[in-house]
Amino acid sequence: MILGILSSNSDVKKLLRELVIMNSVIAQLAPEEEVVIHEFASLCLANMSAEYTSKVQIFEHGGLEPLIRLLNSPDPDVKKNSIECIYNLVQDFQCRATFQELNAIPSILELLKSEYPVIQLLALKTLGVITNDKELRTMLRDHQGVDHLIKILETKELNDLHIEALSVVANCLEDTDTIVLIQQTGGLKKLLVFAENSPIPDIQKNAAKAITKAAYNPENRKFFHEQEVEKCLVALLSSESDGTKIAASQAISAMCESSGSKDFFNYQGIPQLIQLLKSDNEEVREAAALALANLTTCNPANANAAAEADGIVPLINVLSGKRDGAIANAATVLTNMAMQEPLRVSIQSHDVMRALISPLRSANTVVQSKAALAVAAIACDLEARTELRNSGGLEPLVELLRSKNDEVRRHASWAVMVCAGDELMATELSRLGALDILGEINLSVSRKNKFSEAAYNKLLNNHLSLKYSQTGYLSSSNIISDGFYDYGRINPGIKLLPLKELCLQEPNDQRAILLVNSKPSEVSPPPSTEDKSSDIGYGRSISSLSSLRRASKEKTRKYRYLSSAGFGSPWEDKSEPSSGRTTAVSKSATKEKGLRKSRGKKEEEKVKEEEEVTTVLKWAGEASPDKEWSPPSDPDFCGYVYEVTKSILPITNIKEQIEALAKYVAEKMGGKVPKEKLYDFSWELHISELKFQLKSNVVPIGMIKKGIFYHRALLFKALADKIGIGCSLVRGEYGRAWNEVKLMNESRKGMIGGFPPPEVYIVDLMFQPGGLIKLKSREADLYRFL
Repeated sequence: MILGILSSNSDVKKLLRELVIMNSVIAQLAPEEEVVIHEFASLCLANMSAEYTSKVQIFEHGGLEPLIRLLNSPDPDVKKNSIECIYNLVQDFQCRATFQELNAIPSILELLKSEYPVIQLLALKTLGVITNDKELRTMLRDHQGVDHLIKILETKELNDLHIEALSVVANCLEDTDTIVLIQQTGGLKKLLVFAENSPIPDIQKNAAKAITKAAYNPENRKFFHEQEVEKCLVALLSSESDGTKIAASQAISAMCESSGSKDFFNYQGIPQLIQLLKSDNEEVREAAALALANLTTCNPANANAAAEADGIVPLINVLSGKRDGAIANAATVLTNMAMQEPLRVSIQSHDVMRALISPLRSANTVVQSKAALAVAAIACDLEARTELRNSGGLEPLVELLRSKNDEVRRHASWAVMVCAGDELMATELSRLGALDILGEINLSVSRKNKFSEAAYNKLLNNHLSLKYSQTGYLSSSNIISDGFYDYGRINPGIKLLPLKELCLQEPNDQRAILLVNSKPSEVSPPPSTEDKSSDIGYGRSISSLSSLRRASKEKTRKYRYLSSAGFGSPWEDKSEPSSGRTTAVSKSATKEKGLRKSRGKKEEEKVKEEEEVTTVLKWAGEASPDKEWSPPSDPDFCGYVYEVTKSILPITNIKEQIEALAKYVAEKMGGKVPKEKLYDFSWELHISELKFQLKSNVVPIGMIKKGIFYHRALLFKALADKIGIGCSLVRGEYGRAWNEVKLMNESRKGMIGGFPPPEVYIVDLMFQPGGLIKLKSREADLYRFL
């Protein structure tokens, strides 16, 4: 008796634990002991069981079984103390697992009939805990426990027990069989009555929780919809209790599985949920975001209603919250809204990309996945992609490609594919390693997906230099732009260096890197390759200024017509030149014709030569560190573009255009080369001279005057793209490359049954320039292979 009374004191409880008397106290619960002994022994255990350590000791010493037996004691104090101790013990999973073996459910149900409310309440609380386990819910149903709960809910005098009874019912509604049983007994209607009419927030909350669990069943959703449960739930959103708001929001989420309920909430409910996003309670915001996510999924009308309720700003603010669930759901709602262009534009105007960066860096895979999906939905426009790049969002997005989670990797790949919609973004993503990571993913059978393959191809299509090096193929839709370079074949996993780094490398014995660039230089270009004595290198050095002056004079005369053609000339040619670098070059070339003996003239010449050095260095991109680097110019190629635009573009027949362009390319690359004399065509020496002259491995395509298959095929593709002739570029083995074009068969134009598919031809640029060889023919094989 003394121990039972004193054990309510924390210091005494601590001392009792140290004395290890638990086994002795449990022994006093034996049936042969008197009731008063049972009362105070059970009281001592009830007080001690509030502590975790004591709970474990009671369970390990077999205290649960005698306590369950004492639930049938005639003494109410013994019952109360025993059920209180049991309630504390079943908080632990191991105790609940033993409950089924001890068949404790019938004894606890009997306590619901007790005339003492405290015993009834403790019994309901215990049932509320143990019904979290499926096996114990089944036992409760088998022992007609649902009937006991419904009777309590029907009895107004027991309204103080309704909160806990509803909590137990809510747990039971997770089982389909129990749902059917409750529906047959009219329990679902009672849930609605409690939710609608009860003035007690906790009763409303538990009723809404029960509705949530019941609504996962399609038949129950249909029943609730017929009973217009939506109106009740919308009303509960305005409750002063945060718990009730959360439960109502969760119930709305469950009811969203019904299309009829979704349509109802379009008119009522969405504005209230938007207001809950502004709550100070993180759990309320999370529940509201979940409801909105379910409401707007596959429902443009609800997404539009959320925007009309001024939901964009609150949703973006939730992205910076602390709860992962709220962030993920808010990102989902924004994704659903962004499917409509007007809403996407509105979302973009609120700095959403900056707000998505933190979720992209989250450690939670669900948040990562939803954030990446939001980026994919919102970054459809150049402005949004630019904002994402400027805000530093590309780095975490690329990092998500390394995720071990399939969904994160898939959504990140989708977002990368969308962001690679322009060349600048594609280049930046490649610089950050996206292309390398996607390449590794696509090599793995288990990790690759449709989006990773699409993203990889999208990046390659905006980085044609790398695509051609890796795949050896450019389609007719891959338009070569200025700055394209053919490095040659590279193996997967090998990184392609940027053009700037390649330009600054010393020449070596590797194949020349072919550059396509039709942008005119702002300064004087290097000398023509026809001037063999010149030695001007944009890679490293200048060895002959006199050669530069001669070449400058020749180039001025050769390209003077370009400025009048609308393409711009490599430099301006005016009758009265203004001061500047061009003037310096032209004056130097003029002064070289006469005798300059005086010291003043020699000093002036020295100054001019220094200016020329600066000019060439600037053309090479080395002398002006403050100015953005640009690839070396190619005046010859500029001339080619002008000439084919003037003479070949006006031709109306596509076949004749191709033939004319092929002959033009062959003429510029050394003319026709008979098959028997192919190995006597000394193109290697010519390329080596260019590399030595330019002091670089990078050779502009226009400077090559003796080229074979792969030189000519690249020039043909570059010029064809400039004038709109569709053709592909294919790399072969041993220096072979060719262009493929598609043409309609003229002989079959008049046939009935629609247009026949076009036929593919290889363009002959070597043996019979202008000839078209049908693909897969013997002649085509002789052209493509050794």
